[in-house]
Amino acid sequence: MLKIFQHIIDWSEVWALFIPLSVLFFKKQPARFKLVVFYVWMALLINLSIDLIWKFRNLLPEAHNSNNFLYNVHSIVRFYLFSAFFIRLNQPFLITLKRVIPICFTIFLIVNFTFFENFFDYWKLSSRLLSTEAILLLFYVIQYYLFKINENVASRITNSDFWIITGLGIFVALNFFIFLSYNELTAHFQKFAISLWSLHNISYIIFNLFIARGFYESGKQ
Repeated sequence: MLKIFQHIIDWSEVWALFIPLSVLFFKKQPARFKLVVFYVWMALLINLSIDLIWKFRNLLPEAHNSNNFLYNVHSIVRFYLFSAFFIRLNQPFLITLKRVIPICFTIFLIVNFTFFENFFDYWKLSSRLLSTEAILLLFYVIQYYLFKINENVASRITNSDFWIITGLGIFVALNFFIFLSYNELTAHFQKFAISLWSLHNISYIIFNLFIARGFYESGKQ
């Protein structure tokens, strides 16, 4: 039973995305959610590739049986799509800073993967990239809450945006320290690191449940 549960968790990066996708079949989303919808489809494509490479790694040539670079791709895609989503929200609060952050992130990517890390590293994913993405997205989430707190108290707080952003906030807050220390843990405490990644997968399920709730609520507005 435990092995079956672990197998379900291991594949959750794929099947969890079908939760919000199922809502899309009967709830048309507003224009402001196009980037989030696009993220869900892109994440499904990337995560399916990640898990298929992992599942069939023994059948693939050694030069092509590592999926670490796809986690880097997913991190970059998630950051740019959600940062653009936050910028397009009707929230003038810290708008200049919100627009500057993606530029700084792009500079970070160029410098980091030119001088310090190999984007296609066979043995490890980029903890530096994933943790940077997480902390920047967490900033976007916090500034969203600060704006909502300072808004008219009569406005509805738990709208469709709120659910998606709360799900993202839970995901990045839980995973920041996992991302930051994952390579070190893998090097010295491999079994613990593998177990810790299950927490990442569970948080990803939660993230997708919140996206699904946001998609559902948007159809009621």
